[in-house]
Amino acid sequence: MSPEQVVTVTRYEVSCLPEEHRDRRHFTVRVQHTGYGAWVVGRDDEWYGPQFDPRERPVEMDLVTALKVANVVAPLMVVNGRTVADVLAHEGGQ
Repeated sequence: MSPEQVVTVTRYEVSCLPEEHRDRRHFTVRVQHTGYGAWVVGRDDEWYGPQFDPRERPVEMDLVTALKVANVVAPLMVVNGRTVADVLAHEGGQ
């Protein structure tokens, strides 16, 4: 008899851009598991705290809070002066 497999989710990605969009990776917030039930929210070298505030270092929080932070931050992202709304509007106008 073989041992039972364990599947563990270690990362979520939250973005307002479709999966196939070429700029999606720049406009994606990641929720990453750090162990022992703790999660952090960030993008590249930018991190977010439980009050949706940018931080210099990761802040550990529970999964429910981390996903809430990511869902609030994702539509407000600005990359190279462009907002998510700018990118989506530009795509719609082509």
